[in-house]
Amino acid sequence: MTGFPWAPFAVNLAVAAGTAGAVLLLTFAVARAKGVHRLVDIAWGAAFAVVALAGYGLSAGHGDDGRRLLVTGATVLWGLRLSAHIARRGRGHGEDPRYDRLLARAPGSRDAYALRMVYLLQAALVWLISLPVQVAQYVPVPLGASAVAGTLLWAAGFVCESVGDFQLARFKADPANRGRIMDRGLWSWTRHPNYFGDFLVWWGLFLLACGNGQTAALAVVSPLVMSLLLTYGSGKRLLENQLSDRPGYAAYRARTSGFVPLPPRRHPHPEDPRA
Repeated sequence: MTGFPWAPFAVNLAVAAGTAGAVLLLTFAVARAKGVHRLVDIAWGAAFAVVALAGYGLSAGHGDDGRRLLVTGATVLWGLRLSAHIARRGRGHGEDPRYDRLLARAPGSRDAYALRMVYLLQAALVWLISLPVQVAQYVPVPLGASAVAGTLLWAAGFVCESVGDFQLARFKADPANRGRIMDRGLWSWTRHPNYFGDFLVWWGLFLLACGNGQTAALAVVSPLVMSLLLTYGSGKRLLENQLSDRPGYAAYRARTSGFVPLPPRRHPHPEDPRA
């Protein structure tokens, strides 16, 4: 790849791995002291922000300054907003049932199992998924059409995710809605506006790393992995399994798109492929 600073980028990869690991290990220490592993969800977005800031400092003099600033700012804004939202959402709550179920299967020490299966795994995912951010910071090519498209895609995803989270938080804050299904606003067009927004964010960041075909090939694993996590991993599939028995959810699922926002069906067919 002509002009791409391979040696400094390799150093960045190593520093990013250490940075992500340090953030998650610190989170593990705090969570273990408090006895609440749901804190790892707060650290998820913050870890991306810290990795981006570390890369911004390391890439000075190697990548295009405008691209470096744009991708770093976008990642930090996304990551800190997500962490703040999850922190507010979990305030006053105990352990997340997901972690209770996971740690109940621990073959030995619960702490060792949590460290291995939650914290170190998430540190590895942060490193892998942040590849477009790391690559973009070292691309020496000035901003062009792909960067404009990526910025617009990121912005659309950020708005969708933020608005979806705000609407859901406001809905849950009303005691009259306890036990009801959120089917208003963006949630009437897709059952997962927050996950769809996340999907757009990471494909947008990927486009910011597309200085040429080779940088695109280096960075594309990130949005692919994130897309799989959001749709078939810990996102959409897991949440819908938890909600499947809730009154009214089957009807909501029948009339509302499962991922991509679409107008709600007035007379949904029971075998609607959008479900």
